[in-house]
Amino acid sequence: MTRERLFLFDTTLRDGQQTQGVQFSSDEKTQIAKALDDLGLDYIEGGWPGANPTDSAFFETRPQTRATFTAFGMTKRAGRSAANDDVLAGVLNANTPAVCIVGKTHDFHVDTALNITLEENRTNISESIAHLVAQGREALFDAEHFFDGYKANPDYALDCLKAAYDAGARWVVLCDTNGGTLPSEMGEITSKVIASGIPGDHLGIHTHDDTGTAVAGTLAAVDAGARQIQGTLNGLGERCGNANLITLIPTLLLKEPYASRYEVGVPAEALMTLTRVSRMLDDILNRVPQRAAPYVGASAFAHKAGLHASAIVKDPTTYEHIAPETVGNARIVPMSNQAGQSNLLRRLAEMGIDAEKGDAALSRILDAVKQRETDGYAYDSAQASFELLARRELGLAPDFFEVERYRVITERRRNARGEIVVESEAVVTVSTRDGARTSFFKNEHAQDIQDDGPVNALWQALKSDLGPFQDKVEDMRLTDFRVRITQGGTEAVTRVIIDFADDQGRAWATVGVSANIVDASFEALLDAITWKLLRDGVSAS
Repeated sequence: MTRERLFLFDTTLRDGQQTQGVQFSSDEKTQIAKALDDLGLDYIEGGWPGANPTDSAFFETRPQTRATFTAFGMTKRAGRSAANDDVLAGVLNANTPAVCIVGKTHDFHVDTALNITLEENRTNISESIAHLVAQGREALFDAEHFFDGYKANPDYALDCLKAAYDAGARWVVLCDTNGGTLPSEMGEITSKVIASGIPGDHLGIHTHDDTGTAVAGTLAAVDAGARQIQGTLNGLGERCGNANLITLIPTLLLKEPYASRYEVGVPAEALMTLTRVSRMLDDILNRVPQRAAPYVGASAFAHKAGLHASAIVKDPTTYEHIAPETVGNARIVPMSNQAGQSNLLRRLAEMGIDAEKGDAALSRILDAVKQRETDGYAYDSAQASFELLARRELGLAPDFFEVERYRVITERRRNARGEIVVESEAVVTVSTRDGARTSFFKNEHAQDIQDDGPVNALWQALKSDLGPFQDKVEDMRLTDFRVRITQGGTEAVTRVIIDFADDQGRAWATVGVSANIVDASFEALLDAITWKLLRDGVSAS
């Protein structure tokens, strides 16, 4: 059976950049574009050339891609020809092989936003598309507010689509601009569009997630016959975001009926990089990855209950809908005070440690976990710290270095210009196999600027001189810092969980507990470095 081709169109660099608080640099756009191309996307929409200096610079230096690079713009304005419209000319001057232009298809917006007649708007669409085609470009038409427009005035909304298609548009894209159309409506309306004479292999779908159904709506449109899918990495986009390609891609490749019915340009080996690509975007945005994200989240394949873990050991398909490594993720059997030997045996096996049920060491580890969680530790979200605890109980934890002492000082004062500054400095003395060394770090910021703080000063001092291990920690990054007070009153205990990542795409978390938040943080920092050295195969001797 011949499979139909589905085409994936990424708009992270354009629609995704409309997210509140997101503004990519030209270099970041290049990094993302290369990742998208490696993943196997068919189209990469780079932005709106001429709309801002960053987009203009990016189009001048954009990377060479296998994917069809696409510029975004709008239809010509009424009262002038397409050849004499400076906005349309600016988009064409980007010299991309494809151009996507947006136009109104809802009569309400034509009347109120554009303040032109319905026929003038239709003419703008037709003549703009025809001009792009005459210039040798692949033309795409984003039918803005289409679903709302269809529900209000179906004849006019379809007339706008036909104007674009008849003028030579390769793709006519149905946009749920306000994000309020539910999947059943999307499927029904998409079917009616195809019945009106626009074939599905020229039809795209662009959804927003304002009802939390963007992915479902996209699949409904595909079921109805649409053959181009638009979306963004991690569902980035204005308001509640766009359809999430990180969720859609594995669904199309791995789930029936899509896997056997359609061909997608993402090969299996590229699918295995999906988790890394998702976390790369979060790293660029300085965001904490969503732990519960489908397919790629840190908790997507986590099995905490002992009953689940026992079944997973026998057959992972008992509680997993796909193998995590298919999308570059990993199975996690967290340890907690609910853990049983099945959980523990699984975790030890993942650490490369052989043990048998009934081994006395297992009871010691479980007792240690339960006691430490009573003291305030939490190992279900700090797997690296658990691994070190288990190895220490088994006598398998190497001693890479020893901290002789540390000191942290924070001072709030006015500087010579009369500005209030908060200054943190840290000193750490570490002993390694080639001797002791003392490191110092100091930061100073005005009050209205983000303060790096005492924990950052301690971290910078700790990792600045680890002697023979220094090169192994250079790529470590703190990605999240969480604090919780586990007991109240004057004897309050503070739990700190810190998330880390490195250039190898690994992510791990460690935990520290103390009545002193800085000391709890320092314990987590030490565990993080030790785990990193251990996993890198570094010798302690």
